[in-house]
Amino acid sequence: MVDGVRAISALLERMGVLVAELEADRSPGRYFLSTYTRTTKAVAAALEDGRFEDPAWVEDWDVVFADLYLDALRAYRADPASPSRPWRVAFAADPALPPIAHVLLGINAHINYDLPQALLAVIAPEDFENAHLMERRRRDHERIDHVLAERVAAEDGELEKAGPTRTPLDRLMAPLNQAASRRFLKEARLKVWHNTLALHEARLQGDDAYRRRLGDLEVLSAAKVNDLLRPGAVLVRLALVGFGVTVPPD
Repeated sequence: MVDGVRAISALLERMGVLVAELEADRSPGRYFLSTYTRTTKAVAAALEDGRFEDPAWVEDWDVVFADLYLDALRAYRADPASPSRPWRVAFAADPALPPIAHVLLGINAHINYDLPQALLAVIAPEDFENAHLMERRRRDHERIDHVLAERVAAEDGELEKAGPTRTPLDRLMAPLNQAASRRFLKEARLKVWHNTLALHEARLQGDDAYRRRLGDLEVLSAAKVNDLLRPGAVLVRLALVGFGVTVPPD
């Protein structure tokens, strides 16, 4: 557990450095990274509280998952053409969009594209054959959902402080938007398991098969991020049509 706490602490330090850089640049990327940093602190607290069956695995997964995003962010800041397509779309969004829009773009790219890769990185091929172990992994995965759901109302308040003054309609819609957020997070993560299994099957077939399936996921994830840029009540629409993506049969 101590090593895990150190790993989470080091992750939070890396996040803090990047938040300061984005704040100094007035980059809209600061909205998602700040949200992510607070969420990571909540996961660390849940680990300390013993809310997971396999805390060491959750810690490893949390760090691997976050680093995929941080690597994409650093790559974009060095060369905007270098990250994967979902992240290029998210990072290149109009800075004038409200903070909640930038947060949703980041969440979508991160969950749909990065999360299956992160799970694959911390679940060995032979572990997929162990039904008991995989159920433990799935349950801990669901517990992360609970941690995120607990943060929705608080993050809504943080975003209200960060962005322009909300209209009366915005305030009226807030409870509905929060309920939609909880729903789409659960829906997207269920699809993540399907996509993780698809990538696992491809991994067993070799590097070419894996790259092809990851390419499928990249295209689908980028299209979903693009869909978020359409005008309208995004959270309500996502609650109806879904937030996640599903890799089709090979």
